Amino acid sequence: MTDFNSKLNSKAASQRLENVVKHTPLIFNSKLSEKYDCEIYLKREDLQIVRSYKLRGAYNMISQLSQEELSRGIVCASAGNHAQGVAFSCDKLGTKGVIFMPEITPKQKVKQTEMFGNGSVELVLVGDTFDDCLKEALAYTQKHNMTFIPPFDNYSIIEGQGTVGVEILEDLPDVEVVIMPIGGGGLSAGVGSYLKGEKPGILLAGVEPEGAPSMLKAFEHGGPITLPEINRFVDGASVKCVGKLTYEICTKVLDDVLLVAEGKVCTTILKLYNEDAIVVEPAGALSVAVLDAYKDKIKGKKVVCVISGGNNDIERMQEIKEKSLLYEGLKHYFIVRFPQRPGALKLFVNNVLGPQDDITRFEFIKKTNKESGPALVGIELANRADYESLVERMKEYKFEIIELNNDQTLFEYLV
Repeated sequence: MTDFNSKLNSKAASQRLENVVKHTPLIFNSKLSEKYDCEIYLKREDLQIVRSYKLRGAYNMISQLSQEELSRGIVCASAGNHAQGVAFSCDKLGTKGVIFMPEITPKQKVKQTEMFGNGSVELVLVGDTFDDCLKEALAYTQKHNMTFIPPFDNYSIIEGQGTVGVEILEDLPDVEVVIMPIGGGGLSAGVGSYLKGEKPGILLAGVEPEGAPSMLKAFEHGGPITLPEINRFVDGASVKCVGKLTYEICTKVLDDVLLVAEGKVCTTILKLYNEDAIVVEPAGALSVAVLDAYKDKIKGKKVVCVISGGNNDIERMQEIKEKSLLYEGLKHYFIVRFPQRPGALKLFVNNVLGPQDDITRFEFIKKTNKESGPALVGIELANRADYESLVERMKEYKFEIIELNNDQTLFEYLV
């Protein structure tokens, strides 16, 4: 650990950031603590000035640039939160920034970046993934002789993110477990290196979305590896390849790297909102979403879950609810071929559907043959256990069905 520890000083970074970032609250959560039989505290980086921890690393690096470097301007690539941290820093430090973001970046993050830049930044939306826009940003940096501010793979960025760990230890000196999300690895590397240096016995776990397991695959491969495809839903933690520095540090400080299904993340987002009035983005929910899978390791311990960000676009909430219902087994889609007899639809509604089942979507697939053609039907259940009896009743009343939830190709094409 000494190789990188000599280059990381999160304590000094914390002093550098003292008048810039918020010392975010560490809040005890009674519901989660009771559920998992331990003490769970939420590190609320969603309450940071730019609603994520990313400001810490960005400002820590940019504030140490020379006046000559600041005069030439800086460039960054980001899926959203790093961009906001860089934009805020550009405005504070009086330098020009050019920020590259993927075209799929939620509109809310784009608008927030413009707001925090306050006229100091230019936004360029390009590519389908973070990795695509990173290539464009690096080429632009070289062409215009500017300074690139990487999102995670840089010692100044890593030690800045490590200030989250400094605050955790100040507020809860006897913390035993810290769980945090992993995207490129800057947060887990920074927090991990600081906490392991101060408390070698602490248990540290990193969490990735199931559809973008870049750190886990790096661990298995023995080094960073570029994934051919990723699920981009958890946009703040979905990269095809983690950093070399972050990988090197994480292999030495993380005790576990865990995966969480995107649907489970969505369920967690909704629960945090409905039960605790906490608005989190998908990446910000990862540390809480993994608790079911990690319950044996945390029982009886003092646990901190890092809520990394709250930049969630309200327009995504319908998609989040849908993914949650699908994951929980409460929403199902079928192709239903109705029997060619009078009253078939009435029979379906009155006899096939359960008393608490709800049709949420109904459309005939063949527009010219509505009476006897197949229909796409979406059904929401009150209880997961009701599914088998629903299917049995469909077969009993001679409705031919295809269960789309079990056919990913058809599901993506029709739903």
